[in-house]
Amino acid sequence: MEAEFAQIGTRRVLEEFLTYRNPSPLLLPKGKGFGHPTDEPIILPSWLTEEEVDYYVSTYEKTGFTGGFNYYRALDLNWEVTALWTGARIRVPAKFMVGDLDLTYNYPGTKDFLHKGGLKKYVPFLEDVVVMEGVAHFIHEERPQEVTQHIHDFFQMF
Repeated sequence: MEAEFAQIGTRRVLEEFLTYRNPSPLLLPKGKGFGHPTDEPIILPSWLTEEEVDYYVSTYEKTGFTGGFNYYRALDLNWEVTALWTGARIRVPAKFMVGDLDLTYNYPGTKDFLHKGGLKKYVPFLEDVVVMEGVAHFIHEERPQEVTQHIHDFFQMF
């Protein structure tokens, strides 16, 4: 995958990820990239500036994508290493926020887990689950004022 991303280019890969708004699972078939021509321009949304993309690009050009890929490559090992905490509960007040276009929110079973008590089972002091409409994965960048207000309101409870 690193070789494919190198072929696509760091800037293009990051622009694709940062502007991804398809709630379906992200599939990157070998040799197909993100599914459209890499010379097709990507129009950045109003919440994402060229300067921000430049920063991400400069960082990823230093570190590469291998660290992120290795997380997924080691999922089985991650479960082994964290087995001690299987079934552990988070016992502090919490609020969960997600965008309705986030592919993780739309992953099979996630909505039921969040809205039908699954998360509350593991986070008994869960105060609220907020689903922001029209927002994808980067909720803090897409709607910074709204996220900040939710955090502020949550802290005001204490």
